[in-house]
Amino acid sequence: MGPRLRTAREQHGATLNGVSRATGIPPSTLSRIETGRRRPTLEVLLRLAKAYDISLDELAGTAPAAAAEPRSPAPHRSAHDKAVLPLTRYVGGLHAHKHVLPALDAPPARPRQVSHDGYEWLCVLYGRLWLALGDQDLVLSAGDVAEFDTRTAHGVANAGTGGPVEYLIMFGPQGERLRPRTPTPDRRGR
Repeated sequence: MGPRLRTAREQHGATLNGVSRATGIPPSTLSRIETGRRRPTLEVLLRLAKAYDISLDELAGTAPAAAAEPRSPAPHRSAHDKAVLPLTRYVGGLHAHKHVLPALDAPPARPRQVSHDGYEWLCVLYGRLWLALGDQDLVLSAGDVAEFDTRTAHGVANAGTGGPVEYLIMFGPQGERLRPRTPTPDRRGR
């Protein structure tokens, strides 16, 4: 993400101090984001997209290629290149994030798995997501949902080379799960 932000700033012909004046983001923070020592928040990305007069998808590198343009191979990107946009800002309880995995230029390797305390629910918004869950390999498409105990080893990757993958994650501490509530029909079947 950092190199893309630096490129966007340079293409806009702006200095760190100039962007700082336009956005209210300290130059030291901008520098740490561009060098990868700090991850930008959604608020920071929105300010930068406005300052550079580009869409958030373009800034994050997740905009699908235009159909009329010839498609050039995308550079190899690591798992650290994914964009994570926090949707909740409080401490404790359930947390929600939007994740965007960039498009790939080659089929991915099996995702590296981790495990930790907690419970996770995810929903794919766009693209195809490879969910490695213990010994299982699942490919989820837009609209598919998965939930699992995060003590089970798990990992995700873009499942193909067709474009980026966008998905929502809700994560809670161990034992705190989403509780679906649906109305029950009355005795007459309504």
